Amino acid sequence: MFGTVLPKKNITTKDNLKWLYILRNLMLLGGSFLITASYFIIDINLPHEELWLVVFSICMVNLYTWMRLKTDEPVSELEIFSQLSIDVFAFGSLLYLTGGASNPIIWVFLLPIIVTAIMLPQAYAWNMVILTCCTYTLLVGYNIPLPAIQPHIPDANLVSPRMQHYLHNMQENQYFNLHIFGMWFGFVFSAGLVAFFVIQLSRTLKDRERSLADARENALRNERVVSLGTLAASAAHDMGTPLGTIAILTHEIEQDYPKKRFPQLHSQLKIMDQQIARCKEALSVLSASSGEMRAESGKPMLLLEYLDELLNQWRAHNTSSKINLNISPNIEVNAKIIAARTLTHSIINILNNAAEVTDPSKGVDFSANWDNHLLQLKIHDFGPGFPKEIIKYAGKEPVISSKQGLGVGLFLTHSTIIGLGGKIEFLNIDSGGACVELTLPLLTTETDYDNGNGQTELTTS
Repeated sequence: MFGTVLPKKNITTKDNLKWLYILRNLMLLGGSFLITASYFIIDINLPHEELWLVVFSICMVNLYTWMRLKTDEPVSELEIFSQLSIDVFAFGSLLYLTGGASNPIIWVFLLPIIVTAIMLPQAYAWNMVILTCCTYTLLVGYNIPLPAIQPHIPDANLVSPRMQHYLHNMQENQYFNLHIFGMWFGFVFSAGLVAFFVIQLSRTLKDRERSLADARENALRNERVVSLGTLAASAAHDMGTPLGTIAILTHEIEQDYPKKRFPQLHSQLKIMDQQIARCKEALSVLSASSGEMRAESGKPMLLLEYLDELLNQWRAHNTSSKINLNISPNIEVNAKIIAARTLTHSIINILNNAAEVTDPSKGVDFSANWDNHLLQLKIHDFGPGFPKEIIKYAGKEPVISSKQGLGVGLFLTHSTIIGLGGKIEFLNIDSGGACVELTLPLLTTETDYDNGNGQTELTTS
């Protein structure tokens, strides 16, 4: 079958690794800022050399991740978990050097748990919970305590004991406020990050549910089309014998009643012969094998030639119908389309419906416009328009026609257009009449391949 190659919307493990790379860069910037601020602004005596060594190690890991993203090799879930585990050890090393569990940014261990729960299956999430809890527990007993902040007193002899006590209390309050600020910042940052990931996850789930709903709807539509195709093939087989009998009887009547004596009867019999031949031609199309159908449909054609052949084929059976052509002058003359027989029948079916209901004096408007990628067709009649109770479901499911038809023509047309990667819309025009708008992909890239049944198929992108 022919279709348009669309970009996949599902998030892959490589996309997850890219997100992890971005988050690690943000953490590196934040950590570097805090280390720099502790030295130049807050003036806390930390093991800065060891801290910068850990930051450099994380940069090397992120450099490897950046190079890994440039390759085409698939990323496994175990690789994602391994990189998150490295981040946990890096966070643990930074916290070990800066007070361990007493550090106000100990909340950073929540991040690997959140990321793992979102990106990886449940088993990995529980393993990450165990890893972070163990690391947190070790940091409670094993760490380099944060240095106490002593007040700067140039000469203790010049300052009274009461003033020294006051300066100590002021410095302790400053340290306490700094600790509170770190906890507040950690909460705000964690809340924002959790909200961001939850929103992204919700959006991904909604997109996936929408894709599943569309796939389910397409599957139901295809099932109906297959059922209708089976019934059509059965009807074609059952109608073959009666049509053959009618043709024989018509020929015998022509022999029994000479043309010279019954000229009017012979003119009517000639019309019957033409209609019988038309029915046989339609039945031969229905009875054609799927392989022949697919081979004939796989022929790429210049769009101008295809439209010319399409309209000539429609005029052959609608000689009395008037059609008004409107081809945009700004077109790509070398544009090609896959000449699928089902597409041709679908457009002819729309033209037949429009010709039946339109005002004969105005005819049917046929407008075409295209570029290198898309073809836009508009078929506008000047009839009563689509009934309000039908236009909402037109094409999406078979409807009961007010005439003798079975009401499945638009349904099959809609299924064909959607199956070819196009769009179809049914509209009522305010000035009068109905309009059917078709949007179809053109053949911009041809890829020939064998589908395993000895048949060549084409893909458009």
